[in-house]
Amino acid sequence: MTVDPNAATRGFPEPEGRGGPHPARYLVPALVAGAVALALGVYGTLHDPAGTAFDLAGFSSTGAVKAWLASAAMFFALVQLVSALMLYGKLPGPAWSAALHRWSGRAAFLIAVPVAVHCLYALGWQTYETRVMWHSVLGCFFFGAFSAKMLLLRWERLPGWVLPIVGGLVFAVLTVIWLTSALWFFRTFGVTT
Repeated sequence: MTVDPNAATRGFPEPEGRGGPHPARYLVPALVAGAVALALGVYGTLHDPAGTAFDLAGFSSTGAVKAWLASAAMFFALVQLVSALMLYGKLPGPAWSAALHRWSGRAAFLIAVPVAVHCLYALGWQTYETRVMWHSVLGCFFFGAFSAKMLLLRWERLPGWVLPIVGGLVFAVLTVIWLTSALWFFRTFGVTT
């Protein structure tokens, strides 16, 4: 393969060779992920917790609202996992598996945002016990990793393993976040609204 020496001056990227994208290409999503996670962590640390960010009628507390919204986000994340397995041919699935995957991901993210806003605004960064410290760290990491995944989705010619690895990481982190918050809430206070 010959490389056109004038390709860069005409605005075209140089060919990346047979091995796929150059590893430095992944630096942008990694830097964005780090910046998002760091910004959320710094905000959570510097912001004086307000105690409450929202309260919905019909729920006994903001903790209950948060636990149920986090559980709904986790449900849609599970739909994401199953639909991803369908898309990669690991499970049989309908022709609309791709649409199911996209819309369940959107739903999970949109439901997770108010939970994160509540955590950051009402509670801030906390480390008074191991469970809470991991919840704070992984909450910030989740939104960073999610940002990286969204950037990678728009790139062409990615190796086939990249999106499953990053998507699996996002799912795994969300699972631990749910375990350290919603499941803990339900086990401690009962499954109430």
